[in-house]
Amino acid sequence: MRLLRAAAELLAKSAGAPVSTRQITQLAGVSAPTLYHHFGDKEGLFDAVVAAGFEEYVAGERDFAPSGHPLEDIRRMWDNHVQFGLNQPELYLVMFGNIRPESRPAIVADAEALMEEMLNKAAAAGQLNVQPREAARSILAANVGVTLMLIAEPASERNLELSTMTRDAMIFAVSAEPSTGPVPGDTGKSSVVVAAIALNAALQASHSDQLSSSELKLFLEWLHRISTSPA
Repeated sequence: MRLLRAAAELLAKSAGAPVSTRQITQLAGVSAPTLYHHFGDKEGLFDAVVAAGFEEYVAGERDFAPSGHPLEDIRRMWDNHVQFGLNQPELYLVMFGNIRPESRPAIVADAEALMEEMLNKAAAAGQLNVQPREAARSILAANVGVTLMLIAEPASERNLELSTMTRDAMIFAVSAEPSTGPVPGDTGKSSVVVAAIALNAALQASHSDQLSSSELKLFLEWLHRISTSPA
């Protein structure tokens, strides 16, 4: 619907400034009574924007048959998340990019619950070295951070390898199993770079909702693991 698209676009570009009913209806090319008829008021429209976005996001996260390898499925969930953000940048920014101080959006908690659901399977299989909730918060924080960084870059200059490196590094961080492939980063130097990317992405996504001490400890333990692993 034009009203949903217009509201999402204006919210994403507002940088926290108020968005008026008049702006929305002008961009959508409809009258104010049309907005009121369908959504009740402007806040009802904004709620509908987020609800529609999350419905689409959930569909993408669940739109594959489980492989039987939970950590591989987490990789696919990560990639789906990034692709959703790049395909729908305005909507993604409304959903994940408008974090306010000391206000944890329900959308973030719901997204973490989806991630935790899959990580519970990994934990049951003995594949995690941390609790599923901690792993979900850390992975999602990095996932959102990387997606926001990629959205901010010109499409022609986006390096999706940033997402792949951070994804694999984060999964390595929470995994209790020896790596079956190359450790993220072939040298000590590149390992530290990957660590810095993931931690920076997580902190950007967290904003004032800071990482807990246990989550920060996870990052530091991971940094130690990859820096001491054989090249």
